[in-house]
Amino acid sequence: MTAIFHLYDKYIINRLHYILKKNYINVQKMNNILEQISVDIILPNYNSSSYIEETLVSVINQRFKNWKLFIVDDNSDNKTKDILRKYNSNTKIKIIWLKKNKGVAFCRNLALRYSSSNYLAFIDSDDIWYQEKLSDQLIFMIKNNYKFSYTYYETFRNTLKSTKRVIKPPEKFNFDSFVKNTSIATSTMIIKKDIVGSNKFTKTKICEDYFFKCQMLKKAKNAYCLPKITTKYRIRSNSLQSNKFRNLFWIWNINKKYNNFSFFKNLISLYRISISSIMKYGILR
Repeated sequence: MTAIFHLYDKYIINRLHYILKKNYINVQKMNNILEQISVDIILPNYNSSSYIEETLVSVINQRFKNWKLFIVDDNSDNKTKDILRKYNSNTKIKIIWLKKNKGVAFCRNLALRYSSSNYLAFIDSDDIWYQEKLSDQLIFMIKNNYKFSYTYYETFRNTLKSTKRVIKPPEKFNFDSFVKNTSIATSTMIIKKDIVGSNKFTKTKICEDYFFKCQMLKKAKNAYCLPKITTKYRIRSNSLQSNKFRNLFWIWNINKKYNNFSFFKNLISLYRISISSIMKYGILR
């Protein structure tokens, strides 16, 4: 009987060694793959002196190191420019200074022209990434051969009574489901550069990223969610995006002008988006 237990223990130990060795090989293989790819990060910036440094530090501290950050400054105030100038010497950061205010869509489209990496990531000037954001999401995409991914995220406000809320989007979106639930936060998404083509962000006052995501979903067919919180999404009461009714107005116009929706299809889209927004953020955002 003792001999049987001894053989069983030996089998378990050998099995564990095999699993550990296999996992080690898989990790090494994935690390080798990650060393061969690069990510361009696009950051449009305007008068963000209160937040931009925290955002930049979260990018610089990423465990995945093969990235290039393109900051397009939309003719910010001197206080913001002084903060950005501190990063001029960082060879992984390219700052493009605009002499006139052109809007966030222009900034993102300009950065797209500079991009040459395998993957594209986006971050807003007041959002924050967790340290494993890029590495975890890239591994998720490479393992599954995904061209478009997004993640869970956490919302917060700059108030003493701020309460954090975790947003868990659906595990998958296609175009039809996305136009009824716009839960892909721009600062969480990564896309393969080869699906971008000549597509651009719409030059609308707000929601300029909505149609871009629609276009990417048509190209990629589906976008997939990494079920992990990678991003802290800041909600500011004075931001352009903070007014729900204004957002819906612009989505209505984008659906009509760019998505070519009929009146009734547009109405259904806005109704479903409104419901999902209330479920995510509450009635008062």
